[in-house]
Amino acid sequence: MTKSNFRDWTLDKIDDILGLTQTDESLTLSSWLNFEYEASAFEKQYILLLQKGIILGANGWNEVELENKFISPLIVLAEFDNRSFSYFLERDLSLTIGEYELTGRVDGMIASGFRNPKKPFFCLNEYKKQTDPDGDPIAQCLIAMLAAQHINNNNQPVYGCFIIGKTWGFIVLDDNNYTISKFFNADDEEIFDIYGILKGLKNIIQSQINSL
Repeated sequence: MTKSNFRDWTLDKIDDILGLTQTDESLTLSSWLNFEYEASAFEKQYILLLQKGIILGANGWNEVELENKFISPLIVLAEFDNRSFSYFLERDLSLTIGEYELTGRVDGMIASGFRNPKKPFFCLNEYKKQTDPDGDPIAQCLIAMLAAQHINNNNQPVYGCFIIGKTWGFIVLDDNNYTISKFFNADDEEIFDIYGILKGLKNIIQSQINSL
């Protein structure tokens, strides 16, 4: 058995060794990204306040500051926490597939449960910079999603997000295929697209919970 950390993997290794395939289009991803949501006056005011902070300070923030000052407040505003599912931080996931035993700590996940995560629906990976000595942000997110898929052991897609500084990207893993979205910028008007995508995710997760 070969043991490795999520940080050790790249997209090429995932494709070649674990048998996943990147696709250019996904109806599941398109449906998620195109969810229509009109933020309330309060939400708009709060989102713009968060955006003011990230424009002012993000280039100097470390990852903990980026998480606490921007990412988590935006996710909390989208209201994921309830008795059916919640947003969890810094939780461990593991996966055994073939001869590989993979483990890693996920920056953020939305999973069933409200004290401890049970079935993960969404995984988030955050990096301050595009290149980082601790690994590939997209691959690390995808590996966590693959672990979530094996934990859930059902036919439902798993959703993910990787954040590199002010830039957000979204991923859907459906069976052995994954699709990566275009990038969204949190320092311009696309911040409202990001928030709408999070609100759409809440609807998707609620539907998956109802089908369990």
